[in-house]
Amino acid sequence: MGAYDCARTYRANSVLTASPGQLVLMLYDGALHSLALTREAFAKPAEDMTRIAVINKQLLKAQAIITELQGTLNHEAGGEFSRQMESLYEYYNRRLAEANLRKRVEPVIEVERLLTEVRNGWAEMLSKRDSAAPMPLQGVA
Repeated sequence: MGAYDCARTYRANSVLTASPGQLVLMLYDGALHSLALTREAFAKPAEDMTRIAVINKQLLKAQAIITELQGTLNHEAGGEFSRQMESLYEYYNRRLAEANLRKRVEPVIEVERLLTEVRNGWAEMLSKRDSAAPMPLQGVA
């Protein structure tokens, strides 16, 4: 098994064993990774023939992930917070569509900054929740 196959197997197992909260964090990380690749493509010279294709592919990928995050919202349980997050995700997707249509990096940078804040808040909430969970007793049969 090659290194690529091992990495793919590890990622697949990570997803299969992750909690719902960790899966959301993985989605945030995936969207941010796509936005970073988009920024890198924008930085390439205009003569680079792959530049536009990479920008388009990565922006569409980030939008698909954001749409998936939007689909995970539970409006019954989340109330006003979930409605605000829905509006935020819609805003992110609008700005990324604009970036793709006009081939402008500024909306990408804006969404990346905002999404990073949401991602970090989510990670902090998971960390606090996990640290508040009772520790299992060691050595008790």
